[in-house]
Amino acid sequence: MKNVSVFIFAFVGLMLSGLTYAAEDFSAPRTEWNQPDLQGVWNFSSDIPLQRSTQYGEREFLTAEEIDEIKARRAAIDEFSDAAIPNGGLNEAYNDFWVETAAISDAVRTSIIVYPTNGRLPPFAEGAIVLQGRLAPDVEGERPVRMITGGIGSDGPEDRSLSERCIMGFNAGPPISPSLYNNNLQIVQSRDHVVIMTEMVHDARIVPLDGRDTLNENIGLWSGDSRGYWDAETLVVETRNFNGMTQSFGPAGTSETKFLIERFTRIGKDTIEYEFTVEDPNAYTDRITGIIPLTKVAGLLYEYACHEGNYGMINILRGARTEEAMAESSEQ
Repeated sequence: MKNVSVFIFAFVGLMLSGLTYAAEDFSAPRTEWNQPDLQGVWNFSSDIPLQRSTQYGEREFLTAEEIDEIKARRAAIDEFSDAAIPNGGLNEAYNDFWVETAAISDAVRTSIIVYPTNGRLPPFAEGAIVLQGRLAPDVEGERPVRMITGGIGSDGPEDRSLSERCIMGFNAGPPISPSLYNNNLQIVQSRDHVVIMTEMVHDARIVPLDGRDTLNENIGLWSGDSRGYWDAETLVVETRNFNGMTQSFGPAGTSETKFLIERFTRIGKDTIEYEFTVEDPNAYTDRITGIIPLTKVAGLLYEYACHEGNYGMINILRGARTEEAMAESSEQ
C-alpha cells in the first residue's frame, strides 16, 4: 500500500521548514494567460509541529539559538537513523528510509497554525464528534469511520480508516498536512481551471476559475466542491460541500459544515506559500489558519496506485478472521 516516490529537490537549501518571507523584488513567472505560474511538482514536507508548544506563547518564530539546538539534536538522532520508529502494538515500524524531513532554514516557525495566535487548535465546539485515530492499537468508535488513520475494529473494511481504505490520503486533505512521506503535489493550470493533484492516493481536485455557481448544497463530495479566483498574485481556492464522511480538521467534526479557504502565492523561484483557513462551527469554536511553504521538486509525480497494492487491508481482515477461528477452536 505504501508507495514512495524518488525525487530530487531542486533547491535543498530552501527546503522549508519555516520559510515565510518573500524576496521583495521577486516577480512570479507568468503563464501564457498572464497569470502567476504555479505549475510543477511541489513538496510540503515539514518538521514544524502543527500546534505550538506552550513554552513559546504567541511567538511565531524560533530564535537563532533555538534553531542551532534543533540542528544539533537532529545530527545526534541521525546516528540512529536506521532504527525503527517506536509504535505501540507493532513489532516493527517505519525507519527513516520512509520519513521525509525538511532542512532547517534561517526562519523557522514555532507551529504551522498561526491563528489562533497561540498557535494551537481552538476548543472543540459543544457536541462536536471527536475521535483521534492512531496506527495501533484500534480505538473505540462507531461507523462511519471518519478518521484518516487507524481503525475501530476489523469486522469489515468499513471499520478501517479512510487512508487504509484508499479513499483519502492521510496528508492530502484538503487542506494538505505534512506527514511521514509522499508529501508532494502537482499543480496544472489552464486559462480557466487549476488542477491540484496530491501524490497520496493520487487525488485530483479540478478547480474552475470561470465564476460558475457552486454545486447544490445537497451534493457532498469527499474533497468538497472547489471554486477559485485570482487575488492579484495569489490563487484563492474556496471549498465547501464536503460529504460529512471526513473529519473537519484534526480529530474533530464531520465536515458537513466545513468551509475551507486556501491561498497559493509564489514568493520565490522555488517556493510557494500555502495558507489555509478552516471554518466549521460544529467542530471548533474559532477558525484555524496555518501556513506551509511548498518547495519546487525537480522530478515527476508517479501514480500512487493505492487500491492495486493494498494487501494491508486484506491481511488485516484475514488476520482478524484467523484469530477468531483460533479462539473458537481453543474453546472447543
